[in-house]
Amino acid sequence: MGNERTWTRRNVLRTSGTIAGVSALAGCISGNGSDDEDDVDPYTVSMPPVGDVEFEGVPKAWAAGTADWADMGIALGQEPPVGLYKAGRLHTGYYDDIPDVSVDPDDIETLWDDEFGPEKFMNLAEGVDVLVMDPNFLTGRADWSGDAIERIESTGTPFFGNSITSRGYQWHQDYDYLTMYEAFEKLAEVFQEQERYDEFETLHDEFQSELENVVPSSGRPEAAVLYPQIADDSFLPYIIDESTSYKHLRDLGVEDALANSDVENFHDTRGSIDYETLLEVDPEYILLRTEQYLSEEEFQQNFVEPIQSHDAGQKLTAVQNDNVYKTVPFYQGPIINLVATQRLARQLYGLEDDLFDPQEVSDIVNGDF
Repeated sequence: MGNERTWTRRNVLRTSGTIAGVSALAGCISGNGSDDEDDVDPYTVSMPPVGDVEFEGVPKAWAAGTADWADMGIALGQEPPVGLYKAGRLHTGYYDDIPDVSVDPDDIETLWDDEFGPEKFMNLAEGVDVLVMDPNFLTGRADWSGDAIERIESTGTPFFGNSITSRGYQWHQDYDYLTMYEAFEKLAEVFQEQERYDEFETLHDEFQSELENVVPSSGRPEAAVLYPQIADDSFLPYIIDESTSYKHLRDLGVEDALANSDVENFHDTRGSIDYETLLEVDPEYILLRTEQYLSEEEFQQNFVEPIQSHDAGQKLTAVQNDNVYKTVPFYQGPIINLVATQRLARQLYGLEDDLFDPQEVSDIVNGDF
């Protein structure tokens, strides 16, 4: 990618455009980003792999590649993105724990559907001010010609993103990964919401300090992270790594039951394991990822009960001890991370007190600080 890209607002900041959903921005978040930031001097934000991106004004309408970036933008008081790689992977049910923060993923366009070509993204770029996505994520998942990204950028709307949810992408070996809060800080610069970021960073630091008192120094839970394929009696296995996808598990001190087994990471092999293989590992806890957000009742009905009724599944130690829990899917930003980490701390460690104040999160999102 080039080292510097400059964009302009092309007449006015566009709050409507050519794709569905731009004229009816998703969600209902009060007190979103301030309107007095329109008249700012040009500024530059650096992001691997796209390099230095110069902005002549604060973006308004935006699209994101993955839901971790969407959660970051929402945390920064922005209207939700008008489009996402897969809108359903923004698990907005976690926002239920935060007062006065609500987002409807049905109002966000899913970008990966029957048509996922450069032309669609050129139309998308005409309707938004910034594409918060790693261009390599797009070309790594679609058979696009070499100049596809350049043609999209020719609309004047820049890419700005880094795929941080997995360390398994072969195309991500030659540029740096970012931590969740490193990425969050860069997006705050884009939206000129550094003060909101600072408030979140302070809250997160306090949360981490509280969490240290919950996680034991020894005897930590050993868990297998799995994506269930109930109809096929199989599971996609995931090895905990340093990506943002597992931040909550690392912070909770979860030991990886699969890491020292012969099971290979799905990110590396795209393979699955059956019940017999899982029985050989026999983890103390099973943490299941799901595509869509599910209530606890839905989770039990759709996934836990079928495993409990399976001849091999009911032999698993985690099943016998009722230690099968829902965990965050692939994409978490600062809000989802706080809520999901606390929820899992209650299940793993019997936590009773809150580790953070939900109203404080709401106040930051809504600008009441």
